[in-house]
Amino acid sequence: MAELRAGLLGVGMMGRHHARVLRELPGVDLVAIADPGGDPHGVAGDLAILPDVEAMIATGIDIAVVAIPTRFHYDAAMKLAEAGVHTLVEKPIAQTVEQGREMVEAFKARGLVGAVGHIERFNPALQELRRRIAAGDVGEVYQIATRRQGPFPARIADVGVVKDLGSHDVDLTAWVAQSEYASIAAQTLHKSGREYEDMVLATGRLQNGVLVSHIVNWLSPMKERVTIVTGELGSFVADTSTGDLTFFRNGTVPTEWEAVSAFRGVSEGDMTRFAFAKREPLRVEHEAFRDAVLGERFEVVTMDEGLRTLEVVEGVIRSATTGDSVEF
Repeated sequence: MAELRAGLLGVGMMGRHHARVLRELPGVDLVAIADPGGDPHGVAGDLAILPDVEAMIATGIDIAVVAIPTRFHYDAAMKLAEAGVHTLVEKPIAQTVEQGREMVEAFKARGLVGAVGHIERFNPALQELRRRIAAGDVGEVYQIATRRQGPFPARIADVGVVKDLGSHDVDLTAWVAQSEYASIAAQTLHKSGREYEDMVLATGRLQNGVLVSHIVNWLSPMKERVTIVTGELGSFVADTSTGDLTFFRNGTVPTEWEAVSAFRGVSEGDMTRFAFAKREPLRVEHEAFRDAVLGERFEVVTMDEGLRTLEVVEGVIRSATTGDSVEF
């Protein structure tokens, strides 16, 4: 079987990693790279740096990865759809819901695979977490809380922290819980002197009744990527920076301390850190995209799903602006 001819649009901080994985991926041949800004990280190798998406399309590609700033996603994706190219677009899907909706329809109308790079779904800790939740290991899920914090990234100029980082947590929460958002309320801060927010606190509820909360910011000197799922049997803690998953089980040993035994909540029980294979999320994401194009399996984050995530993300921004909770 002939290899899929791949094109990569954008070789910045994220694009350089896409280039590496595409070159290593069986069944895929990276034949074209385009970036109007050149090749700042020197990843092109023997490939010429093309000036734009049109030049990349002209090389005769089968699949494409779009890893350029969010404000350019729509234009590039629509041209790739028109050319009949299966496309993986980095998250968020687009700058606005309206643009995202048009992208969804364009790829559907042409029978193309359109995917969005919500890479956290392919993190080994979250994949293991989702499997264990589905198996009933935590019982009924009560709450999902995420924390995604770190220093300000100077490379991000066209969106705020909600669309850049917050979209990860919105997508992974709905995916892990297997339920869409029913409502969201949020507050934001602008402290870095930019027009976009750099800190957000959001709370809401999923359609299945699970409570959610998200703390996201670019104002912390430490990097944190944590998802906590609390249910009737205990709490899972997933660290997506390390790929670790730990379970804190509710205690079953009765206590003899009167002041504590009068409390009718849970108590501390056993703690288990699970051992499982930890593959690079980006590679797993690319394998899923390749296999979807080949019709072998379909485990990509679809553009429909990317659009729903963007709708919630825009709801977060709208709630912070108006002070009202947003219903979906």
